[in-house]
Amino acid sequence: MKILFDNGTPNPIARSLRGHDVAFARRVGWHELNNGELLKQAELAGFHVLVTTDKNIRYQQNLAGRRIAIVALGNQQWPDVRLHLDRIVAAIEAAAPGSYTEVEIPHNR
Repeated sequence: MKILFDNGTPNPIARSLRGHDVAFARRVGWHELNNGELLKQAELAGFHVLVTTDKNIRYQQNLAGRRIAIVALGNQQWPDVRLHLDRIVAAIEAAAPGSYTEVEIPHNR
């Protein structure tokens, strides 16, 4: 599965996605694209899932008919995120084209 990490998505999550092809928006030069253009470019490049920390994307973009799924993380702080890697990986692996899944990640303070 081809997975794209949006800006703000903690890069270390990629280590938990063995067997998948993970790319990073910043590294492919898409870090300045707005959400609509990012989704369009990701679909054209054959990505299956966009992992983002932008929970508003589901209100800004019509996902009906999209070939890409979106998994949004409720928190981008690595000390919190690392405690929920199993849930994040499960959400990514279960994502279907045009779907939106939010993984809530509480702040551990």
